[in-house]
Amino acid sequence: MTDAGGNNVAPGRHALLAATMFLLMMPETLPVPVLRGLVIERFGVDDSLATLFMVANMLGALLAAPIAGLWVDRSGRRRRLCILALLCDAVAMQALAHPLDYGVVLALRVVEGSCHIIALTMLMSLVADSAGERRGRALGSLGVGLTLGVATGAAIGGIIGKNEPLVTIHAASGLLLLATLAAAWLLPPDITPEKRPGWREVLVAFRDSPTVRTPLLLAFIDRFTVGFFTTGFPLLLAGVHGVDRPTIGMLLAAFLYPFGLLSYPFGRLAERWSRRRLVGFGSLIYGLGVISIGTLSPATMWFVMPLLGIGSAVMFVPTLLWLLERSPGIGRSTAMASFHAAGSLGFLLGPLACGFLVQLGDEPSTGYVIAFAVAGLTEIVGAALVVRAVRRTDVTPH
Repeated sequence: MTDAGGNNVAPGRHALLAATMFLLMMPETLPVPVLRGLVIERFGVDDSLATLFMVANMLGALLAAPIAGLWVDRSGRRRRLCILALLCDAVAMQALAHPLDYGVVLALRVVEGSCHIIALTMLMSLVADSAGERRGRALGSLGVGLTLGVATGAAIGGIIGKNEPLVTIHAASGLLLLATLAAAWLLPPDITPEKRPGWREVLVAFRDSPTVRTPLLLAFIDRFTVGFFTTGFPLLLAGVHGVDRPTIGMLLAAFLYPFGLLSYPFGRLAERWSRRRLVGFGSLIYGLGVISIGTLSPATMWFVMPLLGIGSAVMFVPTLLWLLERSPGIGRSTAMASFHAAGSLGFLLGPLACGFLVQLGDEPSTGYVIAFAVAGLTEIVGAALVVRAVRRTDVTPH
């Protein structure tokens, strides 16, 4: 395997980089199962204000991703920026454990989210460049590290934070320091960009090319619905069903582990099969499962959550490949950053929408039924419209 510059890339390097991705992503979900203790009980806020803890993180990502991607595509300096962003992420995460006002905590979450998305974008774009024609399986292996990290964080966050939620913050900071060291050792060298697009060229590409807009819309829709799980789902289980923190984490893991384990095989499949069909099929499975969440008992959720993971795995890498290989006029880091920015916008609006919809019910249980029904329908209807639009403009098998 060779990179874009013709340099040999060790076959095992991508597996190690997937492990680095694991260390990068695990800290993001460690606090999720203990969100009630970490935010509501610690600061005395209600469920709606508690969602801002996740929203602030996504706001930082939304603001930072496109700026970082465009700057890197012009300078080519991704490796150093990735390592620096990881180190700053670790510091900002640790600062969250100190006795601070909730407003200051939210500001730190914006900073932490900015650093995290920059590191994530740089890591994925460097690996995409080094993979050559095997980009699908390389991104699939990163997808495994990404989702297994998210799943493991959710699974053990409730366990280690059962008695003291702040333990999850300390653990997250330590993992990010390990990720910094791993990135300094493993990241491939920077590659001089073939294109150096400016803001004008990027905006023209987004405006004139549906092959750029389509996967970004899909990324937004998918992350919008996931935003309901990062905040609404733990609060639903704890507040309505009285589920303990370790079980909340394990239920999230039942969704995320199938997602992670299947990302690589579906990434390979996306190299030779229709990405449009994969996205449509995955969206249908995922959307129907999300609709049901508000009506299910915790016992039934053990059967539904793995189906949600399968649907997500079917969609993830095909959508990303769709963007990377059909985005003329913009650099790969900009494309990757745009993908994460669209997803971050979805993550930002998802918890806000969830918090608003929950308030529409006469009682909390009814509000969660409404919220997850809206999220699932958004996934199905949005993806169906996108896939139908692409059929009119894209005659290739992908």
